[in-house]
This record gives sequence, C-alpha cells and structure tokens, in this order.
Amino acid sequence: MTMTTPEGATRRSVRGGTMKAITQDRYGSPDVLLLSEVDRPAPADDQVLVRVRAATVNARDWHVMRGDPYLARLMPGAMGLRGPRARIRGTDFAGVVEAVGARVTRFRPGDEVYGEADGAFAEYVCAPHDVVEHKPANLTFEQAAALPLAANTALMGLRDQGRVRPGQRVLVNGASGGVGTFAVQLGKWLGAEVTAVCGTRNVELVASLGADHVIDYNQDDFTRDTGRYDVVFDLVGNHSLTALRRTLKTGGTLVLSGGGVSTGGSLFGPLGLIVRAKLAAAFIRRHRVLVLDAWPDRENLATLAELAQAGTLVPVIDRTYGLGEVPDAIRYVEDEHARAKVVITV
Repeated sequence: MTMTTPEGATRRSVRGGTMKAITQDRYGSPDVLLLSEVDRPAPADDQVLVRVRAATVNARDWHVMRGDPYLARLMPGAMGLRGPRARIRGTDFAGVVEAVGARVTRFRPGDEVYGEADGAFAEYVCAPHDVVEHKPANLTFEQAAALPLAANTALMGLRDQGRVRPGQRVLVNGASGGVGTFAVQLGKWLGAEVTAVCGTRNVELVASLGADHVIDYNQDDFTRDTGRYDVVFDLVGNHSLTALRRTLKTGGTLVLSGGGVSTGGSLFGPLGLIVRAKLAAAFIRRHRVLVLDAWPDRENLATLAELAQAGTLVPVIDRTYGLGEVPDAIRYVEDEHARAKVVITV
C-alpha cells in the first residue's frame, strides 16, 4: 500500500513477508550464527526501513557472539546473561530506504542511506531516523557501510574527548584496524602530527593514509620510547595504564576505547583496563585519562559524509563476504587477521 502525506512525501506501509538474516540464540563460536528466515520488520513512527545492500563486521560482533567478556553479560546493552538480547547480529549498514514511519520527514523510499542499528546482518533493518544519514554519493554501499561505528568512534575519540588541536602530537595504537584507519585520517584532518602503531604487514597501509610516523610493534614498544604525545588513542588494550601514561606529555590525554582479541573467554577482557582507568582517573593530576563512550549520532554521520564526499576520509576494505558467510567473516576478524574493515554484501 502507498500513501501520500500533505508534504508530498511517499510512504509505503510494509506488512508481512519474511527475510533472510543472521540469527543467534546462544553464546559460542561462529558456529552459533545461523542464516535464518525471519519476519521482515515494519518501521515504527520514528523509524526507517532500509533494504540492506552492505553491512560491516566490528569487534563488537564477536564480543556479543561469544558473550565475552563474561562481566559484560551483567551490563545493560546487547548482551544478556545466557544469550544476546538482540537476536539478529550486525550494526553498520548501507542501503536503500524501503519505507518510513509516520513522523519521518527527512527520508523517503528510494533514498540511499547509511547508519547504525542492531540487526544489520539481514536483508532489511529498521533504524531510528536520527541514526541514519544520506549516503555520500561518491562511495559505494560497501564503503559507506564501513563508516558508521568505526569512523564515529574515531571522531568522538579524537575530536570530542581528545580535543585534538592543530600542531599537537597524536599516537594511535591499533592504527590498522577498523577504528584505527579512520583515526589516522581524522587526526590529520584535525591538524595533528600522527604516529601510528601497527604490525609489520600494515606499515605501508597506515603510511598511505597520512601517518607522519609509523611504529612497527614487532620491532619497537612505543611505551618504552622517549617520544611524548599530547593525545594517545588506545584501541588495543595491550599495555598497562602506567605504561600508557608514560607516553604522555604533562597535561596530555589518554583515550581508551575497547580492545582485546578472542582468547576463548575471559572474565574482564579489555574491561579490566577500562575499570582500572575509571578508578584511577580521579587521582591522576598530570594527565587526563578518559574512557570513550561512543554512541550513534546523526550530526557525526553528516560530518563523516562531508569528509568522505571531499575525499578527506577514505574507507579501507580488507575483504568482502556474502550474507551466508558471516560466520567466516567474524572468524576472520576475531582471529586478528583482519585489517581495516570487513564487509558483508547483501
């Protein structure tokens, strides 16, 4: 059924039907992820229904898949005690608007969009209109799907929490990952001198993204070097709080954002460093120690779209997989072999 509003925007009422999606009912290895036939969602008044063309894998996906770290199962969010609260996996998406809710005026069917919402590993996803933005015209759906969670995390970590200013020295630990590749580029956009930390095979990649200096962690430990930085953006969680603070100038800022790789299950995982940082922050005077809490934001998506449209921000894609291959894609990411973004085509 098609309806026309007084403003002239066309809305399609979607009811019934099914779709393919990657579902999960219990915690475990990638084998718990199933390609299932489920009911196709219908948008609420403030939502858009998007036909997904591409989605991307994030570290969050394997954390939720395994329920790891165990402590996170007790916290509000996607995890539950015995299984995930959200049955369909995936967060980042890019696609075409299929239908819009009654209160949505910014989008209409046929618009190409991208955004962030639970349930993106599916043929359709419903998302609140305020976490969706028009897709940059110069990006493919695959490139656009790489942006939302990772690029937004990098933007909030450097611009909002790190307060990076022109001329400052910034170090990104984990520079070849999904967030890291965007952080290198955004650090340069903010006018910083960027040092990127990555493995040997990714040195050329991060240098090509604009890093002024690259440290190969197989050769050097940046926490033992004499260099001092205004902002350290840690995306790995593989150094102690003391070691990370040692790299900062007086008055410098340490921003912590997740980290960790699958080790078969852990009680605290990267949360251990984050909890210690939160407890210690009130007693630290020489530095600012912050734990990044990133969330979907439409204004940030608009900023990222402008940067991508201008060529300032370029998504890097490592591999692509089909929807039915999501278990293989997540296995690739959690084994720490992936660099930049891994894309799911739908």
